[in-house]
Amino acid sequence: MSTEERLNQMRGYKATLSNPNVSEEAKQNAQAMLNEIGGDRPRDELYEARGDQNKDPMRVSAGLKAAQHNPGVTEGGKQRAAEEMQERHVPEE
Repeated sequence: MSTEERLNQMRGYKATLSNPNVSEEAKQNAQAMLNEIGGDRPRDELYEARGDQNKDPMRVSAGLKAAQHNPGVTEGGKQRAAEEMQERHVPEE
């Protein structure tokens, strides 16, 4: 299985975990599958696999933190940035 295919599987399992309409049993199964295929941080792994020099994960994290304090960002944008930070395991300050 290619890296991209595995990462797409990981994304699907992560979506299952965050879906409020999914049963607890299905969420437990998704978490077990996620652990089995290698973790829960597909973005970082995809960045490394592609060698994408345009998006440094550190700079992305810094941008997400900045969005939390920017008065020009909508509440919805701040919420999405907070969710993204949580997915990336970025500590909030």
